[in-house]
Amino acid sequence: MDVFGDLHRESEELDAIVGELAEEQWALATPAAGWTIAHQIAHLAWTDRAALLAVTDHDAFAREVEKALAAPGDFVDNGAEEGAGKPPAQLLADWRAGREALQDALRAAPAGSRFPWYGPPMSVASMATARLMETWAHGLDVADALGVVPEPTDRLRHIVRLGVRTRDFAFGVHGLPAPFEEFRVELRAPSGELWTYGPEDATDRVTGPALDFCLLVTQRAHRADLSLRAEGPDADRWLDIAQAFAGPPGAGRPPKEAPDATGEGPAR
Repeated sequence: MDVFGDLHRESEELDAIVGELAEEQWALATPAAGWTIAHQIAHLAWTDRAALLAVTDHDAFAREVEKALAAPGDFVDNGAEEGAGKPPAQLLADWRAGREALQDALRAAPAGSRFPWYGPPMSVASMATARLMETWAHGLDVADALGVVPEPTDRLRHIVRLGVRTRDFAFGVHGLPAPFEEFRVELRAPSGELWTYGPEDATDRVTGPALDFCLLVTQRAHRADLSLRAEGPDADRWLDIAQAFAGPPGAGRPPKEAPDATGEGPAR
């Protein structure tokens, strides 16, 4: 899997959506409470900048982490708010330049490199995968605001793999012990291919469409609205708490036909 090429293609697809927007369209609301299209792109630009520091300047990134620890509930929103205040043309140019600089740095990084992050340290491939995941997920929010339905592609394989590998992390951020045994995960790709992970004879299993799994682990849809099936109590619990992104547990999106019981609005 060429994660660098797929990250580039995912970014270009989102760029094709926002690149021709009228200035007023940048202010359209997205499913993330309080976030416009400008906030979504600003968040991607902010995170690309943080990732570039993590790859190229560990001391500067450590200072960014200190800022985050000083305002743990606000630093993501603050970064998005600051970027969203820029003129759309400047925000778009900043996002384009930042993502290209990050992709160049990742391609140039020595094999086996590991970089600090807000969660566990990340390898070169994991960092690229995480950026692809966020680009896809925030791109969905942008598309929703514009009434566009993106066609899923087999680039989702990178997000699926990340979602499977972050199983224990999801349990941990919820204060739960990670299951000792591996799960069997069988997901149908957009192309029709079957993607499988874990031992065939595992007691706990997850099956369904790869797209739905990606929507779940990025918290872009509620489990009740997805065609995922869990067998075994640990797998069932996982589908309630799964997240492939760093940081504290997200609030998640409410079911389509139910009010938001948390009062916190949709997850970002």
